[in-house]
Amino acid sequence: MAHSSSIFAYQQGVEPAILALADGTVFRGRSIGAAGHCTAEIVFNTSMVGYQELLTDPDYHQQIITLTYPHIGNTGINSEDNESSQVQAAGLVIRSCPVRYSNFRAEQSLPEYLKANGIVAISEVDTRKLTRILRDGGAQSACIMVGDDAAKAIELAKAHAGLAGQDLAKVVSRQAPTQWHQRSWQLNEGFAELSEADAAYHVVVYDFGVKNSLLQLLADKNCRITIVPATTPAAEVLALNPDGVFLSNGPGDPSACAYAIENTKQLLERKVPLLGIGLGFQILALAGGATSYKLKVGNYGANHPVQDLSTGRVMITVQSQSFAVAKDSLPAALKATHISLFDGGLQGIQFTDRPALGLQAQPEASTAPYAAVTIFDQFIHLMAEK
Repeated sequence: MAHSSSIFAYQQGVEPAILALADGTVFRGRSIGAAGHCTAEIVFNTSMVGYQELLTDPDYHQQIITLTYPHIGNTGINSEDNESSQVQAAGLVIRSCPVRYSNFRAEQSLPEYLKANGIVAISEVDTRKLTRILRDGGAQSACIMVGDDAAKAIELAKAHAGLAGQDLAKVVSRQAPTQWHQRSWQLNEGFAELSEADAAYHVVVYDFGVKNSLLQLLADKNCRITIVPATTPAAEVLALNPDGVFLSNGPGDPSACAYAIENTKQLLERKVPLLGIGLGFQILALAGGATSYKLKVGNYGANHPVQDLSTGRVMITVQSQSFAVAKDSLPAALKATHISLFDGGLQGIQFTDRPALGLQAQPEASTAPYAAVTIFDQFIHLMAEK
């Protein structure tokens, strides 16, 4: 039976904690997670909900998440909303963790969950000040440390190398091929399974850090899914005789994924229908001859407006983006299909001579239904044509 309310255990024996930035800025608060310390790049996310999904999203591997919404933890944690098999974020920074959580699906509190998964986290931080520092100065390394050794925390933050040049896709990827049949969760029904009789297309998914919700969206479109490791050679993917190949989201620097770029080039040459999302979008663009760069701040949140250039329609999207594809680097065979209305950055591409398209935004069903319907329906259309 799920708990509707609980008093957090951390109220007894509260431990102090420190957040130190590489620029020497120090914030003091209290620990709401595991003991010890973590060091990673720190980013801020403007989402008001979905902290559990963010913590388990592989896009945030080796990143400390700062949540700008002040009250985090009030709906607890349940076992059904995870985006992967484990917590992926390195740490968590929040303003306030409510004393009680309340949700009919909740099974434990956020602090209990963080401690159980060994994640260092800090609350009572002035997240408005922290966000201004990151917004104005750009992303930087940081350290969360339980205790009060500010000098050591700053030293650890300064020693962290950052994400540029880091190939994290093969770190978070599955290590063996697997099948996926689970559709999206429905109230009072849970997770339905895609039956063999309903499977209309066979999609091979390159796992660069794929989220469960994206796999579920493919299953909702009656796609039979084979997930393969990030480094799987293109020849092995082609041997599976797919109707299409999905290049998944994931963390890290796309230019460091030389193996993925080369495999994508081979699939493009064979004119296999391709869809890239997030990191997969960036890899697809690089395979087509474009270039990428590290964003100063990064785009993280669930309220980012993106415009479809063909229709003029604007959709509000989920973003988890540290790197971007340079809009002015697109060769003639690639056309821009979507742009961000926040920074003007490239958000979508389509090949003019290949059945391939990509979207930077994360088309999750609950937060960006228009994006999901459009991009997945286009992918289905490419497979149907082939």
